[in-house]
Amino acid sequence: MKKPTIFFALVCLVAVLVWHIGRTAPDLALLRTYLEAFAEQKAQSPFLVATLFFLTYVAVTALSLPIAVWLTLAIGALFGFGWGLVLVSFASSIGATLAFLVSRYLLSDWVHERFGSRLTAIDEGVRRDGAFYLFTLRLIPVVPFFAINLLMGLTPIRATTFYAVSQMGMLAGTAVYVNAGTQIGRLESISGIVSPQILLSFALLGVFPWLARFALGLVKRRRVYARWKKPARYDRNLVVIGGGAAGLVSAYVAAATKARVTLVETHRMGGDCLNFGCVPSKALIRSAKLAHQMRTAGDYGLEPAAPVIGFRKVFERIRQVIAAIEPHDSVERYEGLGVEVLQGRARIVDPWTVEVHFDDGSARRLTTRSIIVATGAAPFIPPLPGLDDVSHLTSDTLWDAFAERDEAPRRLVVLGGGPIGCELAQSFARLGSAVTQVEMLPRVLSREDSEVSEFARRTLEADGVRVLTGHRAIACGVTGSEKWIDLDSDGVTSRVVFDDIIVAVGRAARLHGFGLEELGIPARRVIETNEYLETLYPNIYAAGDVAGPYQFTHTAAHQAWFASVNALFGFVRRFRVDYRVIPWATFMDPEVARVGLNEQEARERGIAYEVTRYDLADLDRAITDASAAGFVKVLTERGRDRILGVTIVGEHAADVLSEFVLAMKHGLGLNKILATIHTYPTLAEANKFVAGEWRKAHVNPVVIAWLERLHAWRRGR
Repeated sequence: MKKPTIFFALVCLVAVLVWHIGRTAPDLALLRTYLEAFAEQKAQSPFLVATLFFLTYVAVTALSLPIAVWLTLAIGALFGFGWGLVLVSFASSIGATLAFLVSRYLLSDWVHERFGSRLTAIDEGVRRDGAFYLFTLRLIPVVPFFAINLLMGLTPIRATTFYAVSQMGMLAGTAVYVNAGTQIGRLESISGIVSPQILLSFALLGVFPWLARFALGLVKRRRVYARWKKPARYDRNLVVIGGGAAGLVSAYVAAATKARVTLVETHRMGGDCLNFGCVPSKALIRSAKLAHQMRTAGDYGLEPAAPVIGFRKVFERIRQVIAAIEPHDSVERYEGLGVEVLQGRARIVDPWTVEVHFDDGSARRLTTRSIIVATGAAPFIPPLPGLDDVSHLTSDTLWDAFAERDEAPRRLVVLGGGPIGCELAQSFARLGSAVTQVEMLPRVLSREDSEVSEFARRTLEADGVRVLTGHRAIACGVTGSEKWIDLDSDGVTSRVVFDDIIVAVGRAARLHGFGLEELGIPARRVIETNEYLETLYPNIYAAGDVAGPYQFTHTAAHQAWFASVNALFGFVRRFRVDYRVIPWATFMDPEVARVGLNEQEARERGIAYEVTRYDLADLDRAITDASAAGFVKVLTERGRDRILGVTIVGEHAADVLSEFVLAMKHGLGLNKILATIHTYPTLAEANKFVAGEWRKAHVNPVVIAWLERLHAWRRGR
């Protein structure tokens, strides 16, 4: 028998029993009559009667029948307060746990499949504070007893925890009703059992665990700060360490709210994104794309032309692009906003003091209520033997190294098959380098679905990149005037000769030199923070790449808002950072953009999903632009239009993705996108068409058949 059938049968049984009980609703007079009969049986067989009442109570609470109060009064009258309390307490907890387990077995999977990620926050909250929530609900009679059992069964709270907390949480209320049963002869009505004073006492008991937890938090906080002397006054409200995306946004928020804020940056304002990452790489990609379009001009009815690549000029343009954007992140702009900007090396001396060391050897100490560490990340250099001997480059150092060259590297190795590695490999191949890309894993872009990885590989190879997946670098070296790297693939060693090598195997958070070790702030791969971005010290926060879990400029800015608001206003209210809808893109040509889950992640998490796909080969604008390679793939809940994730491969995929990001953020499904007018002809129409594909797949054939008959009838047939 299927679970829904069992559940429906149970609901019918309970409904019939409730209806029957309602027809002959018990009252005090009837209860006293029954008690006289049971008193005689109890005198003859006390154990048998106690067992009978115990099992009956378990069944009543398990089925949520509305006679538990009457049974409690009866047990109190028959067995007295002590034994009555023991019987009712254990029976009610066991019955509640049975209802809890039935709910979990019959409903939990169905509910989670239907509502999916919308329950993630609830599940996380219950894992963290489920015992506190349950204890409070047991003591404050706002939610019905049966509803607590059924709803908790849908959460990940452990059954043993549920039982133990229910036993404790229901004890006070049970005692009141059992005691009332011992006074059954003087009791005039059920309503007189629980007075407003008793209800208030229950409420205070329910709140007590939270108050105790808050008090423990204060004690823990005092212990953390115990070895430090807190200043009587502060120079600033906030000191921000790092002038990248997270640091700039943090300082901006503080200045906008009229806080006194100091921003300390060691190197260049704008951080890695402006100077070494997003901005220069996209400028490089644009030049490389134009060179590619010149070679493929025949696709547009023009004569193909071999581009004359001025490599030095390409890098001059990159510098011009950086210079054009630089004022947005400049010292002058932020000082104009009210931020004090210091160019120096910051070190946290104690939880409220930051010492800034300047190039001239001087130093300055700043006292502050809160600190935000936003020191970013740097390219990770693997411990590869001989790597230093071959003058390796990274995504940070290549810009200065190549800016002085007249030609692209003749033979280039790109170590790494992630987004950065793929972008650089394709760009330099289009600018004339013979590129070999080395990836240890079986495929490039390994976080994406296999079809996306395969698409990216074909694209790279079409541009002349030699892609070596499943190859592990084991050594580098120089023989004579030739640089080389040895690779291992399934025990077979091969050698690749190169002129330059770019290491792009990931980025590591900048954790050292800022005083974290001295303060004992846990920082392994990233600085450890809680959901409010607080470190070990609640007034010291971390945001951006140094905090993880994402290394995107837009997530750094996103975190910075939460960190700065919590740092400045957390004494009133704190906000948990929200990672529910995080988009990202690999700016190859065509681009790969994604938000939410892809198929491999959904399978790993055991999430039921449907896939709807639309190929750009059918999109009018893509055809006119000769950019019809790619697709839109949407994951939705089974049978529903709620979006779980979207992957887009194609021209301007990162821009086209924005509509789905908005839809997921605000809970809009594919039907809403389908009902939205999209300008023709645009690439964004792909979003509407993929929604249409979903709609067609979910048309009810019975309805269509009836509509066909209706139209035939209206034609007189």
